[in-house]
Amino acid sequence: MTKWFHSGRRRDLCALLYDHGELRAQSAKSRLESHYDERIDPRSFYGTLSALVDDGYLDRRTEGIADVYALTEAGEAALLDHYAWLSERVGIDEAREPPDLKD
Repeated sequence: MTKWFHSGRRRDLCALLYDHGELRAQSAKSRLESHYDERIDPRSFYGTLSALVDDGYLDRRTEGIADVYALTEAGEAALLDHYAWLSERVGIDEAREPPDLKD
C-alpha cells in the first residue's frame, strides 16, 4: 500500500468519492463529519484534499466558487486494492453472513 493511504481520512474520502462520483469539498467534509460524529478541522481537511490532488489520486475542478473533487484512475485503483486487502483480512465473502459484533 502506498504511503498516501496510511491515513484513514484519506481512505474514507476516496470511498465517498468512489460512491458519489464527485463532491464539492464542503459536502465531502460534512459527510465525513456525520460519519465520524465529530467536527473536522478545516485546515486539516483541506490539507488532506490538497495532498491527494498533489499525489495524483484526486482531480480538482472549480464550479462557480466551489472546488469539486473526483477520484482519478490511480485513486480508484488504490482504493480497490485496499478494499481487496481489507476483505481478505476480515474474511468478507459474498455468500457469507457478516459476523454479529454486538457481544
